[in-house]
Amino acid sequence: MPRAGTLPLVLTGVFITILDFFIVNVAIPAIQADLDAGAASTEWVVAGYGLAYGSGLVLGGRLGDLLGRRRMFTLGMALFTLASIACGLAPDAGTLVAARLAQGLAAAALTPQVLAILRTVYSGPAQARALNTYAMTMGLAAVFGQLVGGALIQADLFGLGWRACFLINVPIGVTALALTGRLIPENRSGTSARLDLGGTALVTLALVAILLPLIEGREQGWPLWTWLSLAAAVALFAAYGRRRHESPLIDLTLFRERAFTAGLLTQLAFTMGMAAYFLIFALYVQGGVGLDALQAGLLFAPIGAGYLAASLLAPRFVARLGRQAIALGGLVRAAGLAVLLVMVAAEAAVGWLVPALVVDGFGMGLALAPIMSTVLARVAPHHAGSAAGVLTTTQQVGSALGVGIVGIVFYGSLSDGAGQAFQHGLIYLIAVALAIAGLVQLLPRRRRQHPCRRDREGARRMTDPNELGRRIP
Repeated sequence: MPRAGTLPLVLTGVFITILDFFIVNVAIPAIQADLDAGAASTEWVVAGYGLAYGSGLVLGGRLGDLLGRRRMFTLGMALFTLASIACGLAPDAGTLVAARLAQGLAAAALTPQVLAILRTVYSGPAQARALNTYAMTMGLAAVFGQLVGGALIQADLFGLGWRACFLINVPIGVTALALTGRLIPENRSGTSARLDLGGTALVTLALVAILLPLIEGREQGWPLWTWLSLAAAVALFAAYGRRRHESPLIDLTLFRERAFTAGLLTQLAFTMGMAAYFLIFALYVQGGVGLDALQAGLLFAPIGAGYLAASLLAPRFVARLGRQAIALGGLVRAAGLAVLLVMVAAEAAVGWLVPALVVDGFGMGLALAPIMSTVLARVAPHHAGSAAGVLTTTQQVGSALGVGIVGIVFYGSLSDGAGQAFQHGLIYLIAVALAIAGLVQLLPRRRRQHPCRRDREGARRMTDPNELGRRIP
C-alpha cells in the first residue's frame, strides 16, 4: 500500500528527467564560452540526452516488469545522480557529451518506473488523481525548465554558473534515494520469464534509427543517411514483429486495445506540438523581441499558470465530458495559439501576449492528463512497465518529430524576420492542436451501465457476505 509521501517521491523521478531536457537550452551559450565548445559538441549536449533517453525507455520499462519497479527506480535515480555530478564537473566538451549520454540512459531506466508504479500501486479514483498529478508535474517541469535554468545562471550560485543546472539534481537525487526503501513498495509482473535479448536489440536499434535522423536531420539538411536510417527503422520494427518469444520486450497484444492505440496516436500529436512550441517561442522572444534568458524564462510563467489551473480542474471535466475533455483541451489550445498569432502579427508588446499564453497553457493541461489515463487504463498490471515504456517513448518520438517539422517551417522563413517565422510555426501548431481534437474521436466511448443492471449489482453487494464484511467495521 502507498504511504503519504509515496506520490511526491515517485514524481521526483519524472520531474528531474524532464527538467534536464529543457533546462540545458539556456545554458548552451555559457557552456560554449566556458568549455570552448564548438557547435557540434554543444548540439550533442542536447541531442545526446534525448537520443539515449528515447531509445532506452522501452527496455527500461520491461526491466522494471521483470526485476522490480522499485529496484529499477532506485538504480535509475542513483545513475542519474552520478551522471549529473559528471555533467556538473565536466572539464571539457567531450566529457560533458559522454556524461549527458549516461544521464539519458539513466533517465530511460528511471522514468518508465514512475508510470508503472502509479498504475500498479494505486487503483480507482486514487489512480486517476495520481496520473493527473503525474501529467501536471511533467508539464510544469517542461514549462519552467528554462526559467529555472535562467535563474540558476543569473544567480551564479557559489560561482558555479551553468554547472548549477546539473548539480541541482544531486541533493534531490540523494534525498530521493534515502526515502525510496521506506516509501515505495516493491512490485513486478510476477513472472520469471527471461528478457528477450534479440528483441531488445531490434527495438533499441529501431528507436535509434528513428530518433537520430529526427534530432540531427534538420541541422544537416536531411542528407541521404537520414532517409536510409528511417527506412532501416521500418525494417527493424518489421523484423521484431515477426519474432516469437515467451516474454517479448513489447507485447504486441497491447495494440489490440483500442484505447491504448488511439491514445498513443493522440499522445504523439500532443507532444509534436508541445516541445516544438517551447523551442520556437524561446527563439522568438530572445531573437525577435530581444529578451535575455531569465526574462524569456519568466514569460513561460503564464503558460505554467494556465497549465496548473487546468490540471487541477481536469478530473471534473473528464467526469462530465469523458474523452471529449481531451478534444476540448485541443480546441482551447488552438484558440489560444490563434490569438497569439494575431498579437504577434500586430507586433503587440510582450505584455499583451500573456492572456493568450494562459489560455494556451490551460488547453495543454486539460488535454494531457486524460490522454495518459486513457492509454494506461486497460493495461494489465503485469504489462504496466512495458506499456509505460511505449508511452514515454511515444512522447520522445513525438517531441523529436515536432521539433524537426517546426524547425523546417521556422528556419525556412527566418530570413523574413523572427516574427514572421514564429507566425508560420504557430500555424503548424494550431493544425496539430486541431488534430488532437479529431484523433480523440477514435477513442472508445465511456461505458454507460444500464439502470436495471446497476440496481442488480447494488442488490448483489448488499447481500454478498464479502461486501458486507467490508462495510462493517
